[in-house]
Amino acid sequence: MRNDKAQLFLASFLMLFVELVLIRWAGAYVVYLSYFSNFVLLGSFLGIGLGFLRSRKGPDLFKWAPLALVLFVALVKIFPVQIDRTGGQLIYFGSLETKGLPTWIMLPFIFVAVAAIMTMIAHGVAQRFSRFPALDAYRLDILGSLAGIVAFAPLTTFRIQPIGWMLVIAALIVVLTWRPRALDLVACATLLLVAGVSNVSGIQTWSQYYRVQFFPDDEQISVNGIPHQAMVDINEPQNEIYQRPYERFTGTLGNVLIVGAGNGNDVAAALEAGAQHVDAVEMMRVIPVKLTYL
Repeated sequence: MRNDKAQLFLASFLMLFVELVLIRWAGAYVVYLSYFSNFVLLGSFLGIGLGFLRSRKGPDLFKWAPLALVLFVALVKIFPVQIDRTGGQLIYFGSLETKGLPTWIMLPFIFVAVAAIMTMIAHGVAQRFSRFPALDAYRLDILGSLAGIVAFAPLTTFRIQPIGWMLVIAALIVVLTWRPRALDLVACATLLLVAGVSNVSGIQTWSQYYRVQFFPDDEQISVNGIPHQAMVDINEPQNEIYQRPYERFTGTLGNVLIVGAGNGNDVAAALEAGAQHVDAVEMMRVIPVKLTYL
């Protein structure tokens, strides 16, 4: 695409869209980012600043952005950091048994990689920015950035899988490079492949907020690599805690409201206690529910 205004608008769109994708993607696979939630954001700010600082300098870094992006996305997925869910101990912040690369390797890698990717994309935005008077360029940049944010919102709201995010990125890269090289096309295809291939273990879905995994063998549910819930038999002695809220009711229960129903353990306990009607409220619709609870 040779239209300069459209180029700047779409490049700014891509920059903010990729930033949001990196935040979601890295946070879903690296549990450290649950405690350093602004790490990717800070790396993005640094990268965007560096890209604009070298707006009038070569070489063109934008052409390497697709390759850098696909390498980062693939490495984060291949080497995730998750909490070890094999133990039965309670999970406390600051004392976690994790599986994956240690903090001192993973966090610097993520920060530097995100900064590098955003530098490459921002360099392409800055080059297009310099073709206009400052206020005109700024106006197009703001409009494109806002459009990137607005476009990402419905993708998460309607729980579109990551392959949908990557499809938007791939399409923008092809349009902005105008005559994409073979390397660009290979990088875009690989990006879609990495996003589309499911994890080997567990059944994976994406909510508006998290990556949710369900492990059918032990009926465990993990969210962003953190053990979240387990489907249990509430009649077993070790699970009597689910019955305790209803012990004070000696007569027949009427209507029961459960906020944060999860996979249905509390619903099962209410029904077992004789509730005539249960309203279950759960924010994440993708949380698996044990059918025997229904």
